Amino acid sequence: GYGRVRMRHSDMTQPKRLRFETTRWSVVLAAGGSQSSAARDALEALCEAYWYPLYGYVRRHGYDADDAADAVQAFIMLLLERDDLQGLHHERGRFRAFLLASLRHFLSNRRVHDRAVKRGGGTPPLSLEFDEAEQRYRHEPAAEGTPETLFDRNWTLALLEHVFVRLREEWAAKGRADEYDRLKGCLMGELPDGGYRQVAVDLGSTEAAVKMAVQRLKRRFEQELRTEIADTVTDDAVDDELRYLLKALQG
Repeated sequence: GYGRVRMRHSDMTQPKRLRFETTRWSVVLAAGGSQSSAARDALEALCEAYWYPLYGYVRRHGYDADDAADAVQAFIMLLLERDDLQGLHHERGRFRAFLLASLRHFLSNRRVHDRAVKRGGGTPPLSLEFDEAEQRYRHEPAAEGTPETLFDRNWTLALLEHVFVRLREEWAAKGRADEYDRLKGCLMGELPDGGYRQVAVDLGSTEAAVKMAVQRLKRRFEQELRTEIADTVTDDAVDDELRYLLKALQG
């Protein structure tokens, strides 16, 4: 599983992207609560990408499925409508930390929470598949970890899944989707079924060519992983966030 992900030290010290300032979280922070359309669009995209960890956190706090869905929907609506970036300076470097701190405040403030949930019954801002989220939540380890550790683990899994989707799209565009599916496990430190030799036979290639493809895939994975993380942090926090998330994933 994902718990076997490893990054070499050299992977975490590669030169940063030249234009991290154009990433979504940087756009939100640059707006400074001015509610610019670009900042709202960036925040909406981030919420849409990372809402399931919120749902798992709320469920782990004892909410039933319907109440958790209502709370998450209302929280996101409130977040998109308000200037919630003020007063959280110690959290501003990481969208993950900002989002969790904001959700904690939302759940603890019953007056704001109840009013927002009531208002949340209107048109939802995002298309959130709560039925699928509940099915996924039911497969979470029931007694393993705190709501916070579950949130961090699910955040990391969501981030990785976005990377996997983009990589598969790249390979599919080259007519190599089947090859990607066979080699994807190598990114998690697993050998493909039958080893490289069997993959080569199945693909009509050579073992050396398959190994080379794996190395290229790993390099692209590392690049895309850093890019995905950069979308949720300021440019000086990428390496720290990468280390933190891999540690959270490994338990």
